[in-house]
Amino acid sequence: MALASSALTALIPLSILVGAVLSNVVHYDAAARIIKRYHLTGAGASAVQSLFSPAEGTSASVGLFGVVFLMISVLSFARATQRLFEQTWELKPLSVRNTRNGLWWILALGGYAVVSALLSAPFGGGALRVASLLCEVPVTAAFLVWSGWILSAKRINWPDLLPFAVAGAVLTVLCSVSAKIYMPRLFNSSVERYGVVGAVFAMISALFTAMLVLVASAALGREVRDELDRIRQGRRPSDHAVRQEWDSVVEQTRSRWRTVREQVSRHQTRGPNH
Repeated sequence: MALASSALTALIPLSILVGAVLSNVVHYDAAARIIKRYHLTGAGASAVQSLFSPAEGTSASVGLFGVVFLMISVLSFARATQRLFEQTWELKPLSVRNTRNGLWWILALGGYAVVSALLSAPFGGGALRVASLLCEVPVTAAFLVWSGWILSAKRINWPDLLPFAVAGAVLTVLCSVSAKIYMPRLFNSSVERYGVVGAVFAMISALFTAMLVLVASAALGREVRDELDRIRQGRRPSDHAVRQEWDSVVEQTRSRWRTVREQVSRHQTRGPNH
């Protein structure tokens, strides 16, 4: 949730500003790209258009203080992602000392977003859509490897990041497919309930899912890397230790499931009286 909140406060104003700057050179409309990518219609599309477009009769501009606060928001998001890699790979925190690499990562993130949009834009459905998704996997994997390398200040080797990148790329593409189905419904229902601010709630829900994929992929990638290292070194736990660990996981899962069922049962019992 912290990553999703940082992404929201950084990417929305950055998208508006980039759209205003690029509009003087090429036709670029951040709202139109989001609407087209997720096939938004009706109230959801109108809310996104209002959110990313300047008020009528004005233009998107930013002063000195606006630049300062925008940079703080963007770098805050970069440092939050940096801390993810540092904690997952148990590295010493660098904080603001890695600011330059954070800026490079933000620029690369914008480039990745453009490339991803270009890959998905020309294709409709069927075989062409499948080909587009297959092209997104290596692009996403390459960006994730580079992200871990640059945000860790080059302290994580590229090969060590490959399991994380492969898992992240596959899960990201699967989420992209699911988003095209679920996002229009999410935007429309949120906007109908809360107005334009509902688009913000829908966006933070989408960003939460994306950040959840990132965190899960990082954890999975680190575990796979460690397991591969143990296999290469010939270190393998005994069958008895594996069975104990599996029994512990099963028992914890059953215990949590029983707790959830009891809470749901109590809630249903109290419902009619409240």
